Amino acid sequence: MNNLIPLGKWLFLLPFVLFGYNHLMHYTELNDMVPNYLPIKAFWIIFTGVAQLAFVGSVLLGKYDKLGALLLSVMLIIFIVLVHLPGVIAGNSGAIYGLVKDAGLAGGALMYAGSYARDNSMVG
Repeated sequence: MNNLIPLGKWLFLLPFVLFGYNHLMHYTELNDMVPNYLPIKAFWIIFTGVAQLAFVGSVLLGKYDKLGALLLSVMLIIFIVLVHLPGVIAGNSGAIYGLVKDAGLAGGALMYAGSYARDNSMVG
């Protein structure tokens, strides 16, 4: 069973590869997910995709991966507060799934930063 543990890193990276790719290649289709109070929606979608792929790159290269995981978790928590929580409060039944997904991914990023990150040079 211990042989399964290294698989966790790859399974954790998979959503960020897919989400990052989707944000860059299909950003016009994601416009409705960005709150109306944020200007230049395409910028935020592309920025998010680049950030997700940057995290994947930092893990694969083993460079700045702790910093990347911490920044990723902050980004996901911001999504929870600014995107998903208002949807839940407004009664959007689908928003709870996004909230729970991003909470789980943020928790995974924090666990990665605390236990698995190889490069602690930027963050002690």
